[in-house]
Amino acid sequence: MKIGYARVSTQEQNLDLQLDALKEAGCEKFITDKVSGSVSQRPGLEKLKETLRKGDTLIVWRLDRMGRSLKHLIEIVNELANIGVTFKSLKESIDTSNSTGQLVFHIFASLAQFEKELVQERTRAGLEAARSRGRLGGRPKKLNKDQLQHAVKLYMDKKYSLQEICTISGITKPTLYKYVRDYR
Repeated sequence: MKIGYARVSTQEQNLDLQLDALKEAGCEKFITDKVSGSVSQRPGLEKLKETLRKGDTLIVWRLDRMGRSLKHLIEIVNELANIGVTFKSLKESIDTSNSTGQLVFHIFASLAQFEKELVQERTRAGLEAARSRGRLGGRPKKLNKDQLQHAVKLYMDKKYSLQEICTISGITKPTLYKYVRDYR
């Protein structure tokens, strides 16, 4: 069965263009969402995953209607392939039911992986360069050494509640616990 998925980002936007294209492509069933693509929990997408069966074809008008990002799109298409569902994007002319479409999709996947690895390499190189100049990564400390010692002393004296110590010091409980742990 050919199942179409259409999505718009806001309630004010209209699905008609996508639905017309999906009808023309032969879709027998349609599932829609009116929610931003950046939202991970989309009711229509969840329903779509429950509906699709082996031998079905999922059709979208454009790739960006399906996934939050290229990585997310690749995850979805791989999930589909694992259950025997093919994927088709009308605007990009990608159809994973044939070898050419699979090749194009795998090229996208390879490019996404390459981009991810480049970002990781650049991040590591930047951190190493900063360390060689004596700079440490991470957030700046909320408290200076004297303030930190004072907060830990208040904690150890057990005269104040955790919330009172945090309010006095201007830090959160997890930060206080970290300072106490590091101080010991």
